[in-house]
Amino acid sequence: MKLITAIFNGGEPAIGVVPEGEETAIHLRRAERAMDGKETIPSSMLEAIAQGDAFLARAREVADWALRYSGANYVYRLGDIRLLAPIPRPAKNVFCIGKNYVDHALELGDAADVPKHLIVFSKTPTTVIGHEETILRHADVTDEVDYEGELALIIGKKGQAIRREEALDYVFGYTIINDVTARDLQERHQQYLLGKSLDTFCPMGPWIVPSKFVTNPNDLRIETRVNGEVRQQASTKQFIFPIESIIETISKGMTLEPGDIIATGTPAGVGKGMNPPRFLQAGDVVEVTIEGIGTLRNKVGE
Repeated sequence: MKLITAIFNGGEPAIGVVPEGEETAIHLRRAERAMDGKETIPSSMLEAIAQGDAFLARAREVADWALRYSGANYVYRLGDIRLLAPIPRPAKNVFCIGKNYVDHALELGDAADVPKHLIVFSKTPTTVIGHEETILRHADVTDEVDYEGELALIIGKKGQAIRREEALDYVFGYTIINDVTARDLQERHQQYLLGKSLDTFCPMGPWIVPSKFVTNPNDLRIETRVNGEVRQQASTKQFIFPIESIIETISKGMTLEPGDIIATGTPAGVGKGMNPPRFLQAGDVVEVTIEGIGTLRNKVGE
């Protein structure tokens, strides 16, 4: 079961479900109303995440009914809806982990750049766009736009000082993020925020896969392609800091809340690490595929 935020038939953004193996999308609130006249399904993904298991159980019940009693006003072809980012406007900055693969740290530096402690930075909420939306080139600001395919996790319940052994219990689900980066801004300002936070620099999606359907997030294949050419190919089992360690470290003295997003870092193969560097240009298409999650696709605009 995949959870989406989408525009169905020209209406307002709503949350829905893409059943496993199906090319259909279910508008959950409309289907619930048709099923039993109730409207308990939230109107936003952030509200749904806050409900946790209660929402997931109700969503499953409604989706199963909708597949049995298909109706034109609540079951749609996946190609006929417009997918938005699963969380179109995060409540906070997106947490990001830097240099979490040894090979990526080495391609941008040397052995001294392999971190001994977690590197954490963030992207502002205004960076977020969805599947098939356009990444702005920002030619007036940067000449070095780069891609970074990453697994991202969504926190499902409030916690502080979370123990490593319990960390995965706090994860609601997983999605894909392309941590688009202006490398020249990153170097010029000697920090991450500006180079990571230009508008549209956080494509996310195409959906959230609930954590119960992801057996081991620390062992997933990840691949990034630019115009069909494979640029990044790795596995999350190559993490320097696995997801349990990431959650444990961030939550020491900092409260994590439902809907918080953590991007877990990118493997080797970024444009900056090539010789000569190969940065994104207008018209390029970037695809990030993660095993068990799906494919996030975005085109670079002007």
